Amino acid sequence: MFCISSRMAAVLLALLLSASVLLVSSGPVRDSNNGTVPLVLWHGMGDSCCNPLSLGFLKKSIEEEIPGIYVLSLMIGKNVLEDTESGFFLDVNTQVSMVCRQLAQDPRLQGGYNAMGFSQGAQFLRAVAQRCPSPPMKTLISVGGQHQGVYGLPRCPGESSSICNMIREALNRGAYSDLVQKHLVQAQYWHDPLNDDLYRKYSLFLADINQERVVNETYKKNLLQLEKFVMVKFLQDTVVDPVDSEWFGFLKTGQAKETETLQESVLYKEDRLGLAVLDKAGKLVFLSADGDHLQFPEGWFQKNLLPLLR
Repeated sequence: MFCISSRMAAVLLALLLSASVLLVSSGPVRDSNNGTVPLVLWHGMGDSCCNPLSLGFLKKSIEEEIPGIYVLSLMIGKNVLEDTESGFFLDVNTQVSMVCRQLAQDPRLQGGYNAMGFSQGAQFLRAVAQRCPSPPMKTLISVGGQHQGVYGLPRCPGESSSICNMIREALNRGAYSDLVQKHLVQAQYWHDPLNDDLYRKYSLFLADINQERVVNETYKKNLLQLEKFVMVKFLQDTVVDPVDSEWFGFLKTGQAKETETLQESVLYKEDRLGLAVLDKAGKLVFLSADGDHLQFPEGWFQKNLLPLLR
């Protein structure tokens, strides 16, 4: 049985995927243009809403660069520790529901907002767009998000540690068991191309939002309301496997070597989610960054993403 004690959870938080924390190397660029559209941020695994070296820094930088903008960096839980732990152990569907309620109750967001998600926070925000159209999400910016999931943890810090091995073993052998699905966040976007039937049937989160079982027309209708869906892929990414997932591509079903692009996938050809419509309307944007996972080259954010927030 796969079980994590509170002590083990604390150790795991210290070991797992510290490289997933956002690293922004560039300094703020001041601008006199007042932004009027609020911005919602959702951090990645191992990070938190308010880390002064990642989202805390980015939030402050954006506020300085776009005076007057309202930036909400989501905290999943009552404090930073709970927020970080939630990224590992709190059911994703529960997290999305919590965020939907928070956004609906925030009077500053009722006219609409832009959203920017980092790593797993990106696909979680896409679920918000699909499930909760009010208040309306205008632009969704996915920074290293895994929209077709992952099939591997290639750089778990402490490669020889028993905890990292335990996580890998749990995902490889029992990712779709009820216990693992409900208690390990990463299992909910684990996408095994060799066991496609199990993935479609038992994935509690990703298979649902990617229309793998049935086509939920509401999901499609809501996603089509986006004015722009931007996906950033990190060309030197050593964390996300396969990296094509950051552009909505993935491994071809039945094997684990060859990949296919979004445009080659059944999801796109049948337009089960509305992505083909968005693409043909020029609302899908594919960007790349020449760095490792969530690590921006000098000035890259200001040049490529900041203009989308104005």
